[in-house]
Amino acid sequence: MDLNSLRHSCSHLLASVVKKLYPDAKLGIGPSIENGFYYDFDIPAGVSEEDLAKIESGIREEVKANHSFVREEMNAKEAIEFFEKQGEKYKVELIKDLNQDKVSLYKHGEFTDLCKGPHVESTGEVKHFKLLSISGAYWRGSESNPQLLRIYGTAFFTKDELYKHLKNLEEAKKRDHRKLGKELELFDIYHNQAGAGLVFYLPKGAILKRIIEDWEIKEHFKRGYKRVETPHIMDKKLWEKSGHLEYYKDYMYLAQKDNQEFVLKPMNCPGHILIYKSKLRSWRDLPLRLLELGTVYRYEKSGVLHGLLRVRGFTQDDAHIFCKKEDLYSEIEGVLEFVKATMEKFGFTNFAAELSTRPNKFIGETEDWDNSESILEEVLKKQGFQYKINPGDGAFYGPKIDIKLKDAIGREWQCATVQLDYNIPKRFDVTYRASSGKNERVVMIHRVILGSFERFIATLIEHYAGKFPLWLAPVQISVLSITADTKDYASKIKEDLENKGFRVEVDSRDETLQRKIREKELLKIPYMVIVGKKELEQGKISLRRRGMNNLGSMDLEDLLNILKKEDDTK
Repeated sequence: MDLNSLRHSCSHLLASVVKKLYPDAKLGIGPSIENGFYYDFDIPAGVSEEDLAKIESGIREEVKANHSFVREEMNAKEAIEFFEKQGEKYKVELIKDLNQDKVSLYKHGEFTDLCKGPHVESTGEVKHFKLLSISGAYWRGSESNPQLLRIYGTAFFTKDELYKHLKNLEEAKKRDHRKLGKELELFDIYHNQAGAGLVFYLPKGAILKRIIEDWEIKEHFKRGYKRVETPHIMDKKLWEKSGHLEYYKDYMYLAQKDNQEFVLKPMNCPGHILIYKSKLRSWRDLPLRLLELGTVYRYEKSGVLHGLLRVRGFTQDDAHIFCKKEDLYSEIEGVLEFVKATMEKFGFTNFAAELSTRPNKFIGETEDWDNSESILEEVLKKQGFQYKINPGDGAFYGPKIDIKLKDAIGREWQCATVQLDYNIPKRFDVTYRASSGKNERVVMIHRVILGSFERFIATLIEHYAGKFPLWLAPVQISVLSITADTKDYASKIKEDLENKGFRVEVDSRDETLQRKIREKELLKIPYMVIVGKKELEQGKISLRRRGMNNLGSMDLEDLLNILKKEDDTK
């Protein structure tokens, strides 16, 4: 028995209880998923979060009954008649789309569902479970279909495993970047006024993004990258030539003006190719590494939009390396070394890779694909990455490595991507003059290190629970003036700290010190400098560190030493 079978079985118990409690409910699908399961229902009367306890109680009764899960095969025509009699229109649709002579059903007690299995032996084995939440979901993921009600749950083999998972979920709620993003005044998304999935960075969020950008640009320059910028909108023909229009049209924003069709760019590679081809290149120019912090736009369905993690406009640290075939190993090694250094800088030590191979629908020659996959896998091994193969999930033009990192509570996040591409350079005839005097074809490496800045910032918020290390904190120090007499002294301290390169604010409001301290703690500012009459007379400061008691009175130079030491360790 495996965990997926246990969770799939629990989804069937959920469906059977919902049918008992809400006889008019129509069944959708109920698969096991990562960390749990869900089932989709069409329930005219609706269900609220308050109803989950009642449904859970019903599931426990099914567990006590210890019904066996029994598999049956049925002629497809008979199965259609069976579900039509019950008014299960969604099941009928699924059977018709399967286009099979026979289908499998699973029964426990009086409940029967269309299902290929597998399941546990009996309902009595499903002991440690919890229903978690309710959301909306379009039938089969299409916005043109009815919106169903999706009930999520989870199940484990032991009580301790369930308890640990639920504790992690509680912690995840506290760390939710959407909640913290507002509380820390980092960003907002004005769905109704500006459109869903479009991010507005507030002043502190814009500072955080700029800190990351500035660090990344410097690190790219160290590694020989050249920075470029390309237009946000380009002619549709460019995307036809690259192949993106054929494969990604549903995710593109198209516009027309003066009988010319344009695309709001969903990726940066065609623009970088035009820059490469702006002049003749020789073997001496290669490898040529072009970097763009490029803002791209992709139409994501409203149902999958999620804070900063899934948006319609985002910025990538997108680079394309144009190189000779003999450079591929060293260039890919260089990218993976860059990834490791970056993850360490931002506080991530646990990460692994997925190697995605040739999909069913692809461009180019099989030989090139096989060679590309072999190179990527060899470099992963050499660099010591833990990895798994993700069959058939490569881009249409080449295989790829995806780096998945784990945060402070063990959740996995998508980060860097490296794609090896023999094919788009062929479409654009991207060449260089070899030392022999002949024109040779360039090979392209598409890569991002952080990926989407929006997604990475969400990852940082949740990893640190908003308590950013000193170097990342939008406001590093808040100077709290206690009385009107100390306002000028507080401003002088701010000026001195800013001259040393720190990000500082002054709070001279006519509020109690306790309230000011509480507000700064909620904003998770790393340090608070407190100045009152005593500090003014002695020319000193009182210092508090985030989450700790007062560190006592000291000279400003002592504070600078503390800040320098903490900054150096990060």
